[in-house]
Amino acid sequence: MMTDVVESNGGVRRPEAGRPDSVDAPGGAGDTKPEVRTGTPEPTAAARIVEIRERIDEIDQALIELWQERAGLSKEVGVTRMASGGTRLVLSREREILERFRLALGADGTQLALLLLRAGRGPL
Repeated sequence: MMTDVVESNGGVRRPEAGRPDSVDAPGGAGDTKPEVRTGTPEPTAAARIVEIRERIDEIDQALIELWQERAGLSKEVGVTRMASGGTRLVLSREREILERFRLALGADGTQLALLLLRAGRGPL
């Protein structure tokens, strides 16, 4: 599912395959001027923003792949534990993960850890 994002310049970003920064200018269709895509008319800054966004996209892809791998492994742990007569959850392990993320990332880390845990075990 893709979601349009309203840019600060009033344009609307509509993610498309192969063009994650695709933007329509207000009232226009597919304007690709650097300032529309990057938020700045300065060419050097616009080029740097494009480079940075490419790296962000690479990181996002790695995060998605790691998220999926982690969720699969966590589900496998749960299935293995329950098949051997164990409990569905080990709350001490969940608290350990929550604390690790909180210490590393603060309050946002706790929220991230909760999402990761849910992805691996499902909602409580």
